[in-house]
Amino acid sequence: MGKYRISVIMGIYNCAETLAEALDSLYAQTYKNFKIIMCDDGSSDNTYEIAKNYTNKYDNIILLKNEHNKGLNYTLNKCLEAVDTEYVARMDGDDISLPTRFEKEIAFLDNNPDIAIVSCPMIHFDNNGDYRTGIAHEYPTIYSFIKGSPFCHAPVMIKTEAINCVNGYTDDKRFLRIEDYNLFMKLYAAGYKGYNLLEPLYKMRDDRNAYKRRTLSARINSCRARLIAYKALGIKWYYFPYAFRPIIIGLLPYPLYKLLRNLKYKK
Repeated sequence: MGKYRISVIMGIYNCAETLAEALDSLYAQTYKNFKIIMCDDGSSDNTYEIAKNYTNKYDNIILLKNEHNKGLNYTLNKCLEAVDTEYVARMDGDDISLPTRFEKEIAFLDNNPDIAIVSCPMIHFDNNGDYRTGIAHEYPTIYSFIKGSPFCHAPVMIKTEAINCVNGYTDDKRFLRIEDYNLFMKLYAAGYKGYNLLEPLYKMRDDRNAYKRRTLSARINSCRARLIAYKALGIKWYYFPYAFRPIIIGLLPYPLYKLLRNLKYKK
């Protein structure tokens, strides 16, 4: 077995103000046997320079760079090419991994050889503090894909052999922003299974108004990805109208959307 068991893959882009906090949260992990693979996706700020400073400070970082912006799908696949560990974990350059994240995720995968994917709910925060905690279902099935992704992408840990089996992320512009949903679909279609720890172990920096900026083309792409997933997973035809949910939600007045969102997360 090599020196490290986990490779943390990070596509970093214009996150100069938050990258140090994100990386520091990794070095505060109780589980230390990991390396970090970062790829700068053509940042226009000093993200790359900050990442480079960390490579000079720590010996467990591989730093890559795209000549220009290529998108997260391409960038994460570039990181995957450098992975030589048993597990792959995700991390974003503007988020925070809580200290026991790796310890608890790898322990679960080690103790459950039939599981290839583990994730957890996220705590959403902004400059004003924490404002929402996500929810998760422990054992997602193929029918969990009907309404959206059954796993949070950023806090996920996956067996490397599984992600290699499905050739990583689909490098297609039509899957930008939904690359995670497509990846998890491919893993389930290949027979792999996942689990959600119910304890939030990750904090996502999330603008409360991000919903308003999601474009119609992004919503159409989401519908397309869902239809592809439903077919690949053998989901019954009468569930297919759910694929159009992203477009319908986008047409809702914002106060109604906010009300429905709050009801969803209400304890």
